Amino acid sequence: MRASRLMALLFVLQRRRSATAAELAAELEVSERTIYRDVASLSEVGVPIWTEPGPGGGIRLVEGWRTRLDGLTAQEAAAMLTLGAPQLLAELGLGTALAGAQAKILATLPEGLRAHARIVAERVHLDAPGWFQNPAEVTHLAVLAEALWEQRRVRIVYGPRQVHREVEPLGLVLKAGVWYLVAGVDGDVRTYRAAKIAEAEPLDATFARPADFDLPAWWAESASRFAASMLREKVRIRVSPTGLRALPSVTDPDAAHAAVAAAGEPDAEGWRELLLDVESLRVAAGQLVALGGEVEALEPPELRTRLAEHGRALAERNAPLG
Repeated sequence: MRASRLMALLFVLQRRRSATAAELAAELEVSERTIYRDVASLSEVGVPIWTEPGPGGGIRLVEGWRTRLDGLTAQEAAAMLTLGAPQLLAELGLGTALAGAQAKILATLPEGLRAHARIVAERVHLDAPGWFQNPAEVTHLAVLAEALWEQRRVRIVYGPRQVHREVEPLGLVLKAGVWYLVAGVDGDVRTYRAAKIAEAEPLDATFARPADFDLPAWWAESASRFAASMLREKVRIRVSPTGLRALPSVTDPDAAHAAVAAAGEPDAEGWRELLLDVESLRVAAGQLVALGGEVEALEPPELRTRLAEHGRALAERNAPLG
């Protein structure tokens, strides 16, 4: 985008005392005409930039002038303002720090680029929780976050059984509007749903964070293991073209896509046989009944029986009145 190109030009000129339009055009991969237009635009928003014609001349900034946002483009500044997720950082006790950072970003951008960053921030909003659910209140999130920054051990009381643990906070993860604490416990790494932590008391003892611990990678692997552990059974079904399109919306999406990708060719009616990973036969029957007449259970026989029972119950309950 043009705003990013203007910032790139500004930082190139800060790095080089002077450069010709041809040199700048080659470095930024644009035309010389574009360079001259961008130089004029920077001048209009208050950047002290000037050109000197003739041999030894070029385009340069006034000696000693520098922007205080070295390396930060307008798009990057807009991302800081937009995706900083104020409501989430406030929960972590970082709301004031975020507000201060955003104020500094706006104060140090030239007015024209400042307006661009504001426009993006006004038109993009992050709303993390899913639909039709109220995020659970996390009473001790700020305490956990502070212990996380300070690498301080925390004594927690967790779950309905009031289990007592001393943990080493390694990370906080927000998944679909739900906060999770990732913590070291007795040489292992475990996950705790933060809303289920009834008490959290930071201790004086600190700990050394493992140098090789990668929170995003660990979470991705853990989430994958959890999803796989939930899908403990396989069923063979026959599904119509309409049912194929709806399958990811009624069963586990990843399992549905994998089943469709591994399926054989459609038969004469366009139906395909799938081997689908499911949590249990009971859960599978409850999910697949949503496909109505667009699915046929083949194996195991118990699934076919359960779907038939669902069908009979629906037909009886919804028979015409009178």
